[in-house]
Amino acid sequence: MLVERAMHPQFLSNTFLVADGEGGPAFFIDAGGPVAPLIEAAERLGVEPTHVLLTHHHFDHVSDVGELQARWPKLEVLISQRERELLADAVAGGGGGLPNPAGMGAVEAGQTLRFGALDVRPLHTPGHTAGMLSFLVGERADGESAPARGGRSAVPGGLAGAGLVVFTGDTLFKDSVGGVKAPGHTTYTDLRDSIMGTLMELPPDTVIYPGHSEQTSVAREWGSNAFIRVWRGLDAEGSQPCTALGQPARLVLLGADYDGGTKAWVRWPDGSDDIVPGSRVERPA
Repeated sequence: MLVERAMHPQFLSNTFLVADGEGGPAFFIDAGGPVAPLIEAAERLGVEPTHVLLTHHHFDHVSDVGELQARWPKLEVLISQRERELLADAVAGGGGGLPNPAGMGAVEAGQTLRFGALDVRPLHTPGHTAGMLSFLVGERADGESAPARGGRSAVPGGLAGAGLVVFTGDTLFKDSVGGVKAPGHTTYTDLRDSIMGTLMELPPDTVIYPGHSEQTSVAREWGSNAFIRVWRGLDAEGSQPCTALGQPARLVLLGADYDGGTKAWVRWPDGSDDIVPGSRVERPA
């Protein structure tokens, strides 16, 4: 499996080109740009990408879809149906520069996409957005999609064995997690369950390619991610009074974020929780 990455200098959002080898089938994950380096990489590797798989509808992950389509007019763009609806709402609301959702197909958790020796299994990981998909990718053993050791795999997505990678969009980052206040978000509980009940159930050596900044692994985040450590019961929750988004709250955790800033887990007076930008939290002097 070959993975090439381009990262936007402002948004730090990642676009990936994935291929099963030089000259083999290939596809993109997200298209937030800049895509010129990946177009060059495709030509260098001798691959002809056939699909763009979108984790979610936000501008910093879809803005360069048109540039890829201009280079490969037959590219099939796939996104979850819920995200396609959210993208349509954003376009109708004046979202300049967004691609036309009418030209996109749908892909959902439970389906399998095959690109040569690679299987791609979408995983539904809501929280940051309602239809967020993570894409689990692995090589089939001996041309088969069944788990190498026989029987039904307990791994989310049904793939097993070594060499798995997962593209997590804005659900999970190196040392951080996605927020649940962006357009189209759902809930803190959804985000936590997506991470702990799906992504952290993958094999420890699974490589994580997040939607922003640097790659990591399931094992690393299991042991080092501050949010996951609290969810595992290894570290205690905080309870410092604070103001979050202009409202009184308690600060459960102030953790690192992918951009060098912070991400905050806060608890509201009614007992509900949220993940918000650390810059929107004020603490008493």
